[in-house]
Amino acid sequence: MLLDPSTLDLAPRCEQALAALGGDTRFKPELVAAQIEIVTPPRRTVADAAQVLREARRHLLAALDGRALVAAAGAHPFAAALGELHGDARYGELAVEFASVARRQLVFGLHVHVAISGAERAVAVHDALRSYLPDLAGLAANAPFHEGRDTGLASVRPMIAATLPRQGVPPALGSWEAFERALSWGEAAGVLPARQRWWWELRLHPTLGTIELRLADMQTTVDESAAYAAVVHSLVTWLAERVGDGERLPVAPTWRIAENRWWAARYGLDASFADLVTGEREPLRARLERLFDELAPVAVRLGCAAQLERARALAAGPGGAAHQRAAALERGGLDGLVGWLAERALA
Repeated sequence: MLLDPSTLDLAPRCEQALAALGGDTRFKPELVAAQIEIVTPPRRTVADAAQVLREARRHLLAALDGRALVAAAGAHPFAAALGELHGDARYGELAVEFASVARRQLVFGLHVHVAISGAERAVAVHDALRSYLPDLAGLAANAPFHEGRDTGLASVRPMIAATLPRQGVPPALGSWEAFERALSWGEAAGVLPARQRWWWELRLHPTLGTIELRLADMQTTVDESAAYAAVVHSLVTWLAERVGDGERLPVAPTWRIAENRWWAARYGLDASFADLVTGEREPLRARLERLFDELAPVAVRLGCAAQLERARALAAGPGGAAHQRAAALERGGLDGLVGWLAERALA
């Protein structure tokens, strides 16, 4: 998020920032004019991608030269609910189609792409990975404040995003042919004028050839972003290898996953989830600890064992939402919290 250095409110200065960056392809506009997207190029390891992200944040701050600050969280703690949109023609179409709902999308997310070979294998991984979305969301919950109030949630971001279509837990696809039929129906119905509008929190990216996780709140530091990315990279690889070995991965009903997804938004790491078969409840932290044990050998092979262990440590701690609440108390309110977020952009 781009911040006014005096008020610490959202500052709709994306165009000025992009001009100062001189066409650097790591930086792109987004729907919200107070938002700038950092796009890291494909990298083999989480550590390499994190280094690119760190350098990009540093370069962005240098280019802004004090005209704006940057901070990362799932939502701005005290900005007004409606914001200014970017003037690009593509975003202008969204503004017309979704009216004031588009101006409410003052949300900031961390998207992680993992390349995977084989269309049917990608579908099988997608359908199984849906069950893990609540676990990943709880780990990354980092948006407790909105419009100057504590929402009581660990993350208000999915509630805001849900005012747009095709949000939340995606449907199971079943096959690549079924995925193509879904996209074709969307085009015929006029709801998918571009295939990139398949906006679920998890999707097979229709042009990049990746599985994309879109549900995480923006993580405040690069270190936290790398920890989350290591979990995603290891999890996708673990599932893909099991499919490659001929295992038929379980596919849970969407509504059951969505129930756990709600508890992730409500309580973050303090949530308890229902088993998707038996309904028996278990604390999220215990589920994550067991998952990290499964993923540890995979992370070693992928070169992200250190980042996965960092995620394990984060999962044992208070979580992003609790850290924000503590910072607001220590810094005398939400202005102090936003200052704290800005200070940590390069921490």
